[in-house]
Amino acid sequence: MAQAARGERAHIGVFGRRNAGKSSLVNALTGQKTALVSETAGTTTDPVYQPMEIHGAGPVTFVDTAGFDDEGTLGALRVERTQEAAARTDVALVLFEEDDLSDAEKGALSWAERLRAAGATVIPVVAKTDVRGENGAALAEKIGTRLGVQVITVSAETGEGVEALRDALARAVMQNEERDLLAGLVRAGDTVLLVMPQDEEAPKGRLIQPQVQTIRALLDDSCIAIGCTPETMDAALAALKKPPALVITDSQVFAEAYRKTPPESRLTSFSVLFAAYKGDISYFRESAARVKDLPADARILIAEACTHNALDADIGRVKIPAMLRKKLGGKITVEVVAGADFPKELSGYDLIVHCGACMFNRRFVLSRVAAARAAGVPMTNYGVLI
Repeated sequence: MAQAARGERAHIGVFGRRNAGKSSLVNALTGQKTALVSETAGTTTDPVYQPMEIHGAGPVTFVDTAGFDDEGTLGALRVERTQEAAARTDVALVLFEEDDLSDAEKGALSWAERLRAAGATVIPVVAKTDVRGENGAALAEKIGTRLGVQVITVSAETGEGVEALRDALARAVMQNEERDLLAGLVRAGDTVLLVMPQDEEAPKGRLIQPQVQTIRALLDDSCIAIGCTPETMDAALAALKKPPALVITDSQVFAEAYRKTPPESRLTSFSVLFAAYKGDISYFRESAARVKDLPADARILIAEACTHNALDADIGRVKIPAMLRKKLGGKITVEVVAGADFPKELSGYDLIVHCGACMFNRRFVLSRVAAARAAGVPMTNYGVLI
């Protein structure tokens, strides 16, 4: 469970004011002292990510966040990190205090509504019931009336309500859309050829995450997965009694794989698969089609999900910029961001090109797509662009 890729786990974010009991609740739910607990307001600064398994829901990641009412210069930075965590959140536990009913702009009600609007499932919680007494039940009733859902009351100190909250989390995670990486592309028994270059970009002694995940998906779909490099693709095809139902290739050798793929076989790339699995492939296609109309001095943003040292053959930092310059001319400007870095102001860009995002969950990628749409900027990904 701990080795499951973070991008494949449901993210459960815990949100509330400072000292609302967020860290204590995370510790109670995980059964571990994951988060630092203190009576001092603002103890949690950066979000804390903790993987665990929820019975009935599988591997998840809990995200303990800083209080959204933090103040001052550092407080504003902490709230910004909390907002970034919200963009990754599939299921949100929002802890309510009495003040949240009157603070419509900055309180938990506002955060619950924003999280809902962004597509997260919101579970409202009243914590510290061991010290609230009857006031806790009364507060839960008021919040439930406002939000139209049941509010769970819980005490991290006594354990009251913790199991009920775990059950609610499991139901919420399971109700989220289950996606199949290869939906509609394969049937049980199909032979699928995977073309995987082992060049200087390939990590020594292992396969990259999209390749590993695709192989696992093929096994889950009862398919026969055969791997080769571009150099051994002809030999791999010759060894088969009939053409494979599907060929999946690394985007960088798409043209070579296309030339060698039998006409009876379908062809796609790992990056295109992830465009549909993680993002909005329709918008990615539309955006790629607009490249030909970009100005000669276009400003283009390359967004990578993971941080790595760039090599001479780097796809995002070297090859795609070279392709775009060949297509549009040498006057274009290319900027690269990695990891959680992503500009808040996107309107100055003419195009955004994202990697396959194997390290991000789908909610996070879709939040970036939504930001691009709102700014009127076309956004695509590596494989669709190529």
